[in-house]
Amino acid sequence: MGNNIGNNNRGKKPVIINLAWIYVPIIIFFAFMAIKGFGGGDPVKMEWMKIKEDIIPSGDVQAIKFYRNTNEADVTIYQDSLKKYTSYFGGKIPMYPPHFHFKVSENFNFEEQIDQARQALPIEKRFKVDIDEKAEYGRYIDWLIFPALLILFWVFMFRGFSKNAGGGPGGVFNVGKSKAKVFDKDATNKVTFKDVAGLEEAKVEVMEIVDFLKNPAKYTALGGKIPKGALLVGPPGTGKTLLAKAVAGEADVPFFSISGSDFVEMFVGVGASRVRDLFQQAKEKAPCIVFIDEIDAVGRARSKNVGFSSNDERENTLNQLLTEMDGFGTNSGVIILAATNRADILDKALMRAGRFDRQIFVDLPELKEREAIFNVHLQKLKLDPNLDRALLAKQTPGFSGADIANVCNEAALIAARRNKSVVDKQDFLDAVDRIIGGLEKKSKIIKPSEKKTIAYHEAGHATVSWLLEHANPLLKVTIIPRGKALGAAWYLPEERQITNKEELMEEMASLLGGRTAEEIINGTISTGALNDLERATKLAYAMVSYYGMSQKVGNLSFYDSQQMPMYEKPYSEQTALLIDTEAKALVEQAHKMAFEILNKHKEGFTELAELLLKREVIFSDDLEKIFGPRVGNQPVSAKPEDSTSDKVIEAEDENHVKEEE
Repeated sequence: MGNNIGNNNRGKKPVIINLAWIYVPIIIFFAFMAIKGFGGGDPVKMEWMKIKEDIIPSGDVQAIKFYRNTNEADVTIYQDSLKKYTSYFGGKIPMYPPHFHFKVSENFNFEEQIDQARQALPIEKRFKVDIDEKAEYGRYIDWLIFPALLILFWVFMFRGFSKNAGGGPGGVFNVGKSKAKVFDKDATNKVTFKDVAGLEEAKVEVMEIVDFLKNPAKYTALGGKIPKGALLVGPPGTGKTLLAKAVAGEADVPFFSISGSDFVEMFVGVGASRVRDLFQQAKEKAPCIVFIDEIDAVGRARSKNVGFSSNDERENTLNQLLTEMDGFGTNSGVIILAATNRADILDKALMRAGRFDRQIFVDLPELKEREAIFNVHLQKLKLDPNLDRALLAKQTPGFSGADIANVCNEAALIAARRNKSVVDKQDFLDAVDRIIGGLEKKSKIIKPSEKKTIAYHEAGHATVSWLLEHANPLLKVTIIPRGKALGAAWYLPEERQITNKEELMEEMASLLGGRTAEEIINGTISTGALNDLERATKLAYAMVSYYGMSQKVGNLSFYDSQQMPMYEKPYSEQTALLIDTEAKALVEQAHKMAFEILNKHKEGFTELAELLLKREVIFSDDLEKIFGPRVGNQPVSAKPEDSTSDKVIEAEDENHVKEEE
């Protein structure tokens, strides 16, 4: 029978009494008392003689209650007669009796005085008289209301802190505890190196860290020391955090994950306390990995102006972090991993050997790495069997791993919007267009004259870039508005490691091809070359002041790799004037180069512009028919089956948006 009872009760949920409901009737009671006090307030104090001579003769008194033990009395007025006495109540009509209150001496004969007052009234207007003893606990209740409300307020506040504040149970008392998330080796959602595509060199570095944790004796037997930490540096979205998680999954050890901003709070000393608590927990669970994401939030270089930051909470937290990283031995089994995309602003004391012994650069993926990343993200999609994955990698130069994941997701959404059963090549091309250029705006009204200017502008870019060997290979051109832009020329930049002066000049000439085309065709210029001029100007000044590509300025570089704030230029006014003159000369030289090319091939350039006006989009195949094969590297064709399709690429206009390398 015992077993049956146990089985019957097994499926029933136990009745849980929430203690919060106990406070509900208490709060309702105090609220009622507060409303009552607000509505009626305390009775107005008055002398007995005034009540006897002014109020009782009017016949408005309903009752008088006398308290024998305190020699006090309360007077209640008929509700209909209260309007006469609003002046006594501050212009308001009280909701609850009593309305007046008076106190008399011990020698006052209440029975005699009240009887005289009643006898003077007509029988129908005589009020009720009551004599009683006043309970003393009433005044105590009044005094207890405010303390009780205060206590309830603090109880609820501390309960909220204990649930929501950092530091786990105890809440506000544990605000200095570490907020790091701990992933044990038994976690089910492990990330391994198989989930990290590309980053082959970076994986080799971190795999050695995994080997340190698994086989420490292998290295210490020869007298070597296990590195204390490794810093992952690279642009946003390149997979630094993912790589750190893969290290934890492969090493099969506890993994502490925390953001740099979690250390810094508004409370003084909290950051340093959390750092101490984090490292204490790590030592207790060694061997383990501590991962600090976005470490630049707490590891920024300390100010040299002590007067303005002598008590900076962030600097105190950094000092504690530096102390803790030096406070454990190399054989303790605790390895610190950190990630940042702003390594240039980190404090030098944090970057030195002995704290972060290794700096692992996680760069943007190259062609083969992008293809591997695509293969990872395409596994969950229903794809066209004929999809060329290598083409997708070639279409996305400069994309990070996060960008590629976004492209795959956007392509799936576009295919679903078109009611397709699979995701094909055109969906991916449109996804790239959508992410970079924005949404197509076919309903945007453009004047014929403006449309002609845009077409010749884009044709100018396309012509110059096609006929110059070192300019970026053209993919396609469009004049369909997209986002803020009215048209675009799409290029596939060659992934160079170094660039010479000739290549930079030809790149600048292709940037100025649109403005030059407007001069040749319209005889005037427009605002559509704003972005072109901005990029060309920056490139010219970089060639002169950074890369030392000016004979007059010489082999000097004023580039600041540390990006420290400069209140004065590191060169004289004469040098500044020389830099301006040389940069302008380079731009004029590139403009002249573009002008000569467009004039020499004006017939083909005009034919290309008219074709663009007619079809709104042209591809590299169309340029090859007009100008012949391109000198140098051949561009990758992205032309769909229907070349007249309006599902094309990004945009360019007043802001002249073009994909950058």
